[in-house]
Amino acid sequence: MKNLKTYIITGTTSGIGKALVKELSKYAIVFAGYRNSQKVEELKKISENIIPFYIDMSDSDTIISAVDFIKSKTEKVDTLINVAGSVLAGPIECIDIQDLKEQFQINTFSHLKFSQKLLPILECGKIINISSMSSFGIFPFISPYCASKRALDILFNSLMIETKRDIKVISIKPGAIATPIWEKAVNENAKRIKNNGDFEKEMNFLEQNALKNSTKGLDVSEVVKLVLKVDNMKNPKPSYTVGKDALFASLLSKFPQSLINKLVKKGLEVRVNKG
Repeated sequence: MKNLKTYIITGTTSGIGKALVKELSKYAIVFAGYRNSQKVEELKKISENIIPFYIDMSDSDTIISAVDFIKSKTEKVDTLINVAGSVLAGPIECIDIQDLKEQFQINTFSHLKFSQKLLPILECGKIINISSMSSFGIFPFISPYCASKRALDILFNSLMIETKRDIKVISIKPGAIATPIWEKAVNENAKRIKNNGDFEKEMNFLEQNALKNSTKGLDVSEVVKLVLKVDNMKNPKPSYTVGKDALFASLLSKFPQSLINKLVKKGLEVRVNKG
């Protein structure tokens, strides 16, 4: 057991996080972060190498408690993989600022705080953030999500530049991946989606597109493959994309903003009216 690598992963009860836990726990110790206590036994059944820990990315106190728990169990972590997140959707003119703050708390600030507290036991290790192709620019009606992921990338890139510790930081930017996050996002944003009369067509399109992605998106195994590949690299790049749509978003982001705005707005109009 002492010779096994040690990982910390958040958001492990579904989607990308769960897939990573299943793979990595075959040959490594995995601290698996969860919020839903009903999923703990399910996590434990995957492998005896899994050590579940409670963490709620919207609650700073649980982040500190999680760090204390992990430090009580190990003195060294090889890789921290920040996966947990949520999607806030709706017209930006209608979104409550408090909801916007919570989006940044869950997707950005919580991961930074968690990582900061773990730095002393991450020496010579890696931090891999599951970001999103959304960080390349504005996707209509999920701009809070886009902005929170962009902020995540910027802050952690700065951490890599500034730190005097030997720690590599990598951003993985998937496109649409077939995970429960889409259906979860629809359910969590139901009131916001349903109560926007001026944007009824756009909200209907947003909902249907999200539900389609939950089954038609790229298989989660593609993200797992890339994470494992990056984790084994001595000198990985700061950023990687997964999926053709993510690559397209990366290329599009290099265009002038005025052109991007026209293309995105026209594309949205066509897709909404087609639907």
